[in-house]
Amino acid sequence: MIASTLRRFEGFAPTSRANLRRDVLDREATRDITRDRTATGLGITLRGLSKSFDGGAPVIDGLDLHIPAGQFVAVVGRSGCGKSTLLRLILGLETPTAGRIAIEGGEAPRRIMFQEPRLLPWARVLDNVAVGLTRDGRKAQRRARAAEALAEVGLAEKAGQWPATLSGGQRQRVALARALVSHPGLLALDEPLGALDALTRIDMQAMIERIWRAQGFTALLVTHDVAEAVALADRILVVEAGRIALDVPVTVPRPRRRGDPDLAALEGRILDHLLDGRA
Repeated sequence: MIASTLRRFEGFAPTSRANLRRDVLDREATRDITRDRTATGLGITLRGLSKSFDGGAPVIDGLDLHIPAGQFVAVVGRSGCGKSTLLRLILGLETPTAGRIAIEGGEAPRRIMFQEPRLLPWARVLDNVAVGLTRDGRKAQRRARAAEALAEVGLAEKAGQWPATLSGGQRQRVALARALVSHPGLLALDEPLGALDALTRIDMQAMIERIWRAQGFTALLVTHDVAEAVALADRILVVEAGRIALDVPVTVPRPRRRGDPDLAALEGRILDHLLDGRA
């Protein structure tokens, strides 16, 4: 479980003309994101964010970024480019070497879902979901909320089972329910579907999108799968050497259909950049 409170940074330095231009581009790329619902997520602003480990070369290098509340952002890039480090910095799991992070929109919980479900083998499914709640309130209330979250991911009938009896896809759905049970303002997804078979992965993508649209949290997905990023996101960030090389809005209306020519063209553009270094 992630820390309940993110590190806050106040008192930004005066904004330069370059930063103002970046702000305009950020907002133009993202202004049409969620017209069908009221955003209840958290906004994120990064200024000059850098991270190095043990005095080495920066993994994140002077990054500026604004993510509006309720947006679904996918982060793609080659292995080692800094994607997961960026996610951990935003969540407060790493301390920046330099720069500032501001989280806007209140004190809603921040949660993360990993590639491995990380379920407790000695706890039944319902109790694994309830781990995502604090100890405030009565046990019966926590279990009721956990049962609601399980129903949201289609596993109400599995509440009393042990994790070992579930399939890989079902275990990931339990992990998703655990992340959602506290009604987060930010849900971080660190390659959560990478170990699933193709059909289960497609089902999980649809489930994540449905729940995101219903609840309005801000979603930040790290993935190596460009097709997945294009299918799910409002906006795709391509990270190279700790910097944002491309910041691309996805304007294809929802619900999106696999094989849509506009999605295919966008996927091709991003893959071209990743493989050949051109936009």
